[in-house]
Amino acid sequence: MFVGEHNGKLDNKGRIIFPVQLKRQIPEEEQKLALVLKKDIYEKCLILYTLNEWEYQTNILKNKLNPFNKRHSEFLREYYRGTAELYFDSSNRLLIPKKLLDHIGAEKELVFAGQKGKIEIWANENYNSKQIAQEDFADLANDILGGSFGFYNEE
Repeated sequence: MFVGEHNGKLDNKGRIIFPVQLKRQIPEEEQKLALVLKKDIYEKCLILYTLNEWEYQTNILKNKLNPFNKRHSEFLREYYRGTAELYFDSSNRLLIPKKLLDHIGAEKELVFAGQKGKIEIWANENYNSKQIAQEDFADLANDILGGSFGFYNEE
């Protein structure tokens, strides 16, 4: 689980200092391994995975998809398109490929948004434009979570 929203600025080479608060949340042994970056399926943002989480995600795909099925093969091709391995440099920076930065419309400022098993990377303007009104969020929470579940289940 990654916690927090963190801002960062790209340098002219497409590098960004990775937020130290998020790096502390990556197990130390995984910090030396590759991170995997890919385009999100639903939004104009990037998804950053630790290598272990990426392998977990890949196993989900392996269990659900048949590479000999044409539609599955098309999905896999697009799912992996633009995927990149990233490594921390000695200054705790990541070099994000220009093609992926262009895809999300990043110019200078990025937002790292922690979630379960992944970190979303957004162009600052796009991230802020996706925020929904508090009342709409409350309605969404009610739609998704308002039903019976857990020990409140009346059945």
